Amino acid sequence: MGERMGSGVTVFIGLKPTMTYVFQVVTQLNSGAGPVVVRARGNAIAKAVDVVEVVRRRFLEGQVELGAISIGTERLTNHDGREANVSAISIPLTRIGPAAEPAPTSSPPSSPPPEPPAKA
Repeated sequence: MGERMGSGVTVFIGLKPTMTYVFQVVTQLNSGAGPVVVRARGNAIAKAVDVVEVVRRRFLEGQVELGAISIGTERLTNHDGREANVSAISIPLTRIGPAAEPAPTSSPPSSPPPEPPAKA
């Protein structure tokens, strides 16, 4: 699903449900991966934008920054052997907010806070 490229991870958007990619991107961002680049071609471009928006607005609100979005055209050979131009998009995301909280370690329970003095 995700492919390591340099210091970051690339998530290629395809036919799976949107939330599959959302969870993958969130997992990569929470693990401290460098920029996570969401890439898509053709009809999957709309899904890539949906994935990025769900990550930004639902799961990691205020904790993700968009990089420079790049668009372009790739020339592919289809199953009939003909070449076709296909639109492509790359959307880099970087975690800027606090990292995920570590799981609490087993420590002795703390004493309860002191009670406030009674009013007369």
